[in-house]
Amino acid sequence: LEAELLVAHALGLTRLQLFLRLDQPVLEAEVARARELLVRRGKHEPVAYITGSREFYGRAFAVASGVLVPRPETELLVDLALARAKDLGRLVSFLDIGTGSGCIAVTLAKELEGSTGVALDLSARALEIARANAATHAATLEFVEGDGPEVLVGRGPFELVVSNPPYIPPEERASLAPDVREHEPALALFTPPHDPDHWLRRLLGPGLSLVAAGGSLLVELGHKQGPRALELALATGRSAKLHKDFGGIERVLEVSK
Repeated sequence: LEAELLVAHALGLTRLQLFLRLDQPVLEAEVARARELLVRRGKHEPVAYITGSREFYGRAFAVASGVLVPRPETELLVDLALARAKDLGRLVSFLDIGTGSGCIAVTLAKELEGSTGVALDLSARALEIARANAATHAATLEFVEGDGPEVLVGRGPFELVVSNPPYIPPEERASLAPDVREHEPALALFTPPHDPDHWLRRLLGPGLSLVAAGGSLLVELGHKQGPRALELALATGRSAKLHKDFGGIERVLEVSK
């Protein structure tokens, strides 16, 4: 499948178009281009970086080194945010902390037409890509460069605050697939050394303070984070629960304000 995607990309075709022209000759330049892409993949560069695109929630998003590759499990975060917006029954404001490619913020902006959204990231490169994705999908968002929820204290409040923060302990680096370990941005993957709760504390402190009464904080979690995240959330005195993804992993923490 990966080889088909890369060859099709090299030829400027979809996979279906590639199959339809299997009996047609291929130019030497096209062969060279396909070989170049396959060599890059052989060095564990993610397919999404090579093709420059990854689908998320039914839309194609531009991706490049400097942002995480959107993952299917993150769609649960979007599902829950949309459900909470529907529960409120009105236009909402939302904040995406650590927006990366903008896949979450852009999706919410498109699915919640008329709502207002803010996308925050520390990385100027990530914001550049997120802005491009917003423009591609005609999504209206405010982009803010800054390190975490503290930079927005005094803003809002927001009915929805969502985040897919760094949650992998650095000591687990060696267990990751080479695609992730060697190519995706460490800043977006790993918690600070010896402090796995770093982002949970910030999101449950300053982050939660940005949530409007009746609103929700939704945070994506690592596969071992669920119990600890729930413990920290309940210690705030708020109602909290965990949601499992399609693989049965406790993937999203929801805190109600």
